[in-house]
Amino acid sequence: MAEAAETKKISAWRALGMALGDRKTGFMLLFGFASGLPFALFLGTLFAWLTEAEVDLETMGIFSLIGLAYAFQFLWSPLIDKVNIPMLRKLGRRKQWIVPMQLLLGAILITMSLLEPRTQLGWFSLLAGIGAFASATQDIAINAWRIDVADERATIDILSTVYQMGYRLSSLVGGALGLIIAARIGWPQTYMMMGGILLFVGFVGLWAPNASGVAEENQGDEQVRALRMAGELSPHIRNRALALVGLLWAGAIGIVLAFMVMSMTYAPEDRPNPTEFTVNVGPWIIVATIILPALIAGWLASQKKQGKHLLREDAPPVSGGSYALDHLYRALVLPLVEFVGRMGWSLVLILAVVLTYRICDAIWGTFAYPFYLGELEYTNDDVAFASKFFGVGAIIAGLALGGLMLTTIGRMATLLIGGILAALTNLLYADMAIGGANMQAFSDTVGFTYLIEQVPGIGDAELARLTITIAFENLAIGIAGAAYIAWLSSIVSKKFSAVQYALLSSLTLLVGTLGRGALGEMIENQGYYDVFILTTWIGLGAAVLVCIEWWREGRSKAAAGIVAPEAGESVPAE
Repeated sequence: MAEAAETKKISAWRALGMALGDRKTGFMLLFGFASGLPFALFLGTLFAWLTEAEVDLETMGIFSLIGLAYAFQFLWSPLIDKVNIPMLRKLGRRKQWIVPMQLLLGAILITMSLLEPRTQLGWFSLLAGIGAFASATQDIAINAWRIDVADERATIDILSTVYQMGYRLSSLVGGALGLIIAARIGWPQTYMMMGGILLFVGFVGLWAPNASGVAEENQGDEQVRALRMAGELSPHIRNRALALVGLLWAGAIGIVLAFMVMSMTYAPEDRPNPTEFTVNVGPWIIVATIILPALIAGWLASQKKQGKHLLREDAPPVSGGSYALDHLYRALVLPLVEFVGRMGWSLVLILAVVLTYRICDAIWGTFAYPFYLGELEYTNDDVAFASKFFGVGAIIAGLALGGLMLTTIGRMATLLIGGILAALTNLLYADMAIGGANMQAFSDTVGFTYLIEQVPGIGDAELARLTITIAFENLAIGIAGAAYIAWLSSIVSKKFSAVQYALLSSLTLLVGTLGRGALGEMIENQGYYDVFILTTWIGLGAAVLVCIEWWREGRSKAAAGIVAPEAGESVPAE
């Protein structure tokens, strides 16, 4: 038994070494960095530049619209998944979108560095908006690339972990480090430097590998031809479903575009509120583009399973309008039909995990600074040290530990442990909300207080208490994040990775957005302590759901005759 355990342990470590030594992993780190840098520059650091340029707050409010590109990126994910760019398709199915977006982002940042925000605000805001759209598009393609290229050597677990490491590093470079650099050389030079970095990444990205064994340029045509083979749904049934889904998506896209136009062209007092739009209209957009289409897809999958409305023999090839409808069905409806048909009623459990697993940190981010600065009365320097520098380091350490756990004990075990740890760290904040006596005692006992007291200028016992609390939380978030992204990536199909992953990840973003209003009201009425107790229970509830999902996956593999993989091995999603 001991020898078997040792062999398994060696196998896991060897698998980790192989994954880290694979060139795909290196490019994944680079792409993760390129994915996070524009987000930090457009939705964080940019406001510091605008403040320094004395742009008024009301005008700066328009720039919050940039966040909608990330919130609703799934709306154009079918385009990224299925459309080839002329003259660039030879780069590969995903790189034809990744590389141009990175080069465009680099050019936009350099161009912004040549503008004066206060006097050229129109051009400045237009470039920022285009940049956010390009950044969100890049994210769709990078997430799909990660899923597509994963194999037994560069596993989806390790690629997902490395991606997040790159993303977190870029948030540090584009955020805290960007502020430090700008204070010394100025904002234009800082943004020019960041633009040069993205141009370099885009150039290097030309050599990133594509998915092996996949004829990417022919995949779309093969899927369309398969729709007219015997045993597939008849065209008239598919076209009716496509009409319904297309109408829902067109309406949702129209609403978002109308909101953008109103926000950019109306007088300041008549502009719609971005937060209210996201909270009040956002859920209906999700219903129209995810929930209702999923129900339609479920009906289509059931009809096929029951043998209804199927072609008895191969339908003749078509061209023109019918051919275009087949392609549109393949882009918009088929990804949902495949996912719902493959998951069946298990989809309810999967959605429950998606909606609850990251809810604590998804909601908490909005209230972190009011808690640190207002409730606990720390200074800006204290919070910057504890959350930006020490905190980011703790997240990266958590991601590294999470990647190791994924390799050694497996995906679902890491997902469960990460969820429990992330939930329990809310109790640390609950202690801070009532004075932090326990966290202070722990910090003193382990010698962490003495260590922080050596930090010149700001180091004291109170800073040690805050820093060690944030460190534990971020360590847990790193483990949970590594496992969650790996799990989410593992349940989507490589054939429809861009659309399916974008749709699922958007639900994670939605629940955080919707929960902030209720949580803010609870903080106002009951205080932070009760909120942290509540979020602890929510997190533990999510851990229970993970246990059920783990059991379901095991039963599903057993029924299919699949031997569960050893830790460190990967079963690529098909």
